[in-house]
Amino acid sequence: MNIFVLLKRTFDTEEKITLAGNQINEDGAEFIINPYDEYAVEEAIQVRDEHGGEITVVSVGNEEAEKQLRTALAMGADKAVLINIEDDIEDGDQFTTAAILAEYLKEQEVDLIIAGNVAIDGGSGQVGPRVAEQLGINYVTTITELTIDGTTVSVTRDVEGDTEKIETSLPLLVTAQQGLNEPRYPSLPGIMKAKKKPLDELEIDDLDLDEDDVEAKTKTIEIFLPPKKEAGKVLEGEIADQVKELVGLLHSEAKVI
Repeated sequence: MNIFVLLKRTFDTEEKITLAGNQINEDGAEFIINPYDEYAVEEAIQVRDEHGGEITVVSVGNEEAEKQLRTALAMGADKAVLINIEDDIEDGDQFTTAAILAEYLKEQEVDLIIAGNVAIDGGSGQVGPRVAEQLGINYVTTITELTIDGTTVSVTRDVEGDTEKIETSLPLLVTAQQGLNEPRYPSLPGIMKAKKKPLDELEIDDLDLDEDDVEAKTKTIEIFLPPKKEAGKVLEGEIADQVKELVGLLHSEAKVI
């Protein structure tokens, strides 16, 4: 089985993020594998170990993403591909990433593609479904369980307040939701083996794409941090007076009523 994992390098949102010139300041920032993509890598490993095959982890970005790809290799993926767009594309979006990934995957023998449900830096959840649409294959999002029997796939997906069970077939793209599995930590032997596993680097020209083919469809107008939280207020006095004061504050300060 040929399994592909779509992986993104993201900011570690548990670290302090600062802005410089209306852009996130990368100096001193920590970068990690997008956490939802860790579920995707782990699921790919479990599927391969049960059914056989090979896992290829693919990322679109710059050469700095090699570190995160090596981490995925250390977890247990077989090989990695970095599509380096640093010198070709200044501003991309989800359309850009999906178009590049789809063009690469069109030339591969694909059985299963696993992506993260969302990226924690953007949160759009668009890349996976866009790739599937361009490849013309089935896709199921926000999965929490995956079972494969031949070419038949049974999936449980997370829907608002409930779950949904779907039966579909390979080739298939799924996006991993929290709860699908528990991602493993790279072991020391895994880290050593990762250094020898293949990591290929491609550019836009290698995919026969022009910059116009993957030009962003959206534009970021402004990036800003959320406002600092102000200290809370303690209301005193009779209950009736507190209620009256609370309603007034919700109207005049919080502006929620």
